[in-house]
Amino acid sequence: MKTIKFKYLFIAAAVVSFGSCTEEFVDVTPKGSFLSDNYYANQDQATAALVGVYDAIRKNTGGFENMVGMMNAGSDDHFAGGGGSTDGAGIQGFSTHTLTGTIVPGSFWNDHYQGIFRANTLLLKLPGVAMPDDVKARFSGESKALRAMYYFNLVRLFKNVPLLLDPLTATNMYEVEQATSEAVYAQIEKDLIEAIGTLPTTVPADTESGRLTKGAAQALLGKVYLQEGKKTEAAAILALVNGTPGGTNQYGNRLLTNFSDLWVVSNKFNTESLIEVSHTSAGNSDWGFWGSGRDEGNSLNVMIGPRSYSRPSGSTAPDLPSGWSFNVVTQDLYDAIKLDPRFGATILDLKALKAAGKADYIGGYQDTGYFLNKFLPRKEDVRTGGGAAELNYRQNSYIIRLADTYLMEAEALGSGARAQALLDAVRSRVGLPSIPVTLAAIKNERRMELAGEGHRFFDLVRWGDAATKLSNRGFVAGKDEIFPIPIRELQGTKLKQNPGYN
Repeated sequence: MKTIKFKYLFIAAAVVSFGSCTEEFVDVTPKGSFLSDNYYANQDQATAALVGVYDAIRKNTGGFENMVGMMNAGSDDHFAGGGGSTDGAGIQGFSTHTLTGTIVPGSFWNDHYQGIFRANTLLLKLPGVAMPDDVKARFSGESKALRAMYYFNLVRLFKNVPLLLDPLTATNMYEVEQATSEAVYAQIEKDLIEAIGTLPTTVPADTESGRLTKGAAQALLGKVYLQEGKKTEAAAILALVNGTPGGTNQYGNRLLTNFSDLWVVSNKFNTESLIEVSHTSAGNSDWGFWGSGRDEGNSLNVMIGPRSYSRPSGSTAPDLPSGWSFNVVTQDLYDAIKLDPRFGATILDLKALKAAGKADYIGGYQDTGYFLNKFLPRKEDVRTGGGAAELNYRQNSYIIRLADTYLMEAEALGSGARAQALLDAVRSRVGLPSIPVTLAAIKNERRMELAGEGHRFFDLVRWGDAATKLSNRGFVAGKDEIFPIPIRELQGTKLKQNPGYN
């Protein structure tokens, strides 16, 4: 765990946006650096520390090495794309399933452990902080739920990871060993169950949007259970989240009427959102600290845009800023979704627009002419203030939304009237008729509904379908379900490389 040794200075200015929160809660005025031994003295400092724990959640769509862009690239729905075969060695290697411990992006390990370190430190310090007990309990619940989320990503990505529940010290950091995945999952479950008991059922929309709730932790726990194959437990907890299919659940969540409204940039923290990552255009993010965790924009937006995009005067084509052409959509996904009502909101067919003379662009690496419309920014989304325009997109991203939990519960149930109702509700929202509920139908619905949101690779692995669906990408069963551990994490430590990787 060599890289964590640089994290012992907690930076109070490590700010994460909670969405449409008030400035008082979100923005922690930089006061310099504080040693953890003397920092957690009062509620204000504990709040700043909690903001720091949340900060790692931005990994979903923040920075070049983000979860959605990376996981899309390794699935059958997208290619890595970009400017060439060497444009981002990690994302290119995962797309072709040729990752090594040398080229795997270390941030997928480090950023999650940074969040865990911050959670561990806050949990250690909370008992001594002068603040009301109910606030302490809530902070503890949020920290445990976030720690669980970060460990869930780590165990899915790397499987064999250290289980750290206390902050590392200079004396023990090189003695850490990997835990079994079963032990990690057990701790994830424990953290989430404890968090569910302390988190609020709702939060004030104008001051605390984005903070975790009881329903958010239940949704994550259901996803964890399903990944473990604990279908009975998954169905039970997800039923608490979902309520009556197609209706409003006990927390006020319901499917949006229009699927396309999910991708309206201003429609943050809507009723379908359960866990959402907030991004801002007001962070003045610039190239000097891009990828360091201090940039708060949505980097996926610029990554997936077409290169050198233009449109003639009077064209009805969308007004797009140019991007870097990552995550281009495969012909396979295009063919599967082209007749689905969700097609237009999911895929922008620039191939057709260019052929019709309505738009032009320069094709990047592995260009198909099909781009991920869910995250394509429009010109009105471009930041005109400080910082680099490319790094200050404000579109939020979902980690879990209600349609996802509907389909997860249906998968856990497998059959029956409730599974049928859950599948029907997702299809009905986009005007599709009922079809008999089967595992094959649920798999296809997840692909259509959640395309481009970073779930597909994990779904294929969970179903045991990855080797078949990704055979043309070089996927090797028993190896490529997980990443290799970054080489630098192995040097001077007791950590062992994952099987099949050098």
